Amino acid sequence: MDLLEHYHTHPPQNDHYIVRKTILPEDGNINLHGARGCGKTALVLDYLKNRDEHTLYIDLEDPNLILNTLDTLPLQAFIEEYGITELILDHYEPGMIDIFPNIARIILISRTPVEERGYQHIRLFPLDYEEFIAFEHSSSASVAFNHFLKAGTLPAMAGHTQNTTLKMKQFFQQQFSPNEQSLILILARYNTQPMTVHQIYTFTKEYFRISKDFVYSAIRRFEQEGLLYFIDNAIKRSGKKMIMYDFAFVKYLTAHQPFGTQFDSMIALTLIKHGIVFKTLGIHGYITSDNELIIPAPFESEESIWVKSQKKFAIYKKHGITKITIVTVANSYAFDIEKLHFEAVPFNEWSIAHTEMED
Repeated sequence: MDLLEHYHTHPPQNDHYIVRKTILPEDGNINLHGARGCGKTALVLDYLKNRDEHTLYIDLEDPNLILNTLDTLPLQAFIEEYGITELILDHYEPGMIDIFPNIARIILISRTPVEERGYQHIRLFPLDYEEFIAFEHSSSASVAFNHFLKAGTLPAMAGHTQNTTLKMKQFFQQQFSPNEQSLILILARYNTQPMTVHQIYTFTKEYFRISKDFVYSAIRRFEQEGLLYFIDNAIKRSGKKMIMYDFAFVKYLTAHQPFGTQFDSMIALTLIKHGIVFKTLGIHGYITSDNELIIPAPFESEESIWVKSQKKFAIYKKHGITKITIVTVANSYAFDIEKLHFEAVPFNEWSIAHTEMED
């Protein structure tokens, strides 16, 4: 039992923690899942600080378990001898454990949802803007926003005010297999574009020797993990808009991402994190289930938007738009065309307002 005793008496600690909105319930079996780098382990280690000797945390990626697999350790006997009532298994993947021990409560931390019965599923996303600025030390809203643009939404990057390039490189190399790295580079290059999986495979094989089966299965796994999203188009069915889960990570991976594309990603990811149901309205923006059209327009003036809106007004009426919100970097204005209300809101205000609506 030496290894289990070591885990029990030396639980890991995390000195760099960003407080999250997600809270683990006190009762029942839990599956905390989310994409790599979103902060699952950090959240659990913060939770672990307030537990006692009746909790046992095991990192299934610990190299000690390469030679001593969990199945060969006397886990059930250890649980009974030490009165363990809560078992936390980090970096769990389906099939790792044939039979779970008999214990009052298990917390499984995984990238994708587990299919075990009797588990409450809790999904963790990367940081939203409100979580980011809660940890941000800058007193200036513009400085905080610029840091958000550079650091992105992965918690490991958010605490670094200096250049994050080295941290991004380490994350890319450590968290993705060589084949996944090849695929991720293609996904980053075509981020925010209408794409099919077949198109992704076609573009990938132009640069890398990679199998079709791998591309298709990896895309499916990335979707389940929350690393990649395909957004339906309200105007036509083919070519769903593809969005990767962190705009700063994409910026690191490709020089082909202008600011407008980055800003577009920020809008879509905010809607996803706040549980808002939406589709793309072609190239015109994002339409929610409440028929609100959200237009990313970081720098456009009121006059420019007014002229474009006049030209597109027939499209808005055809699709039953009831309200239009223009998300900007800093501009604020409002106007009406006939009975349709247009309002421009800076991203930092818009993002937090959506959080309040969600609550």
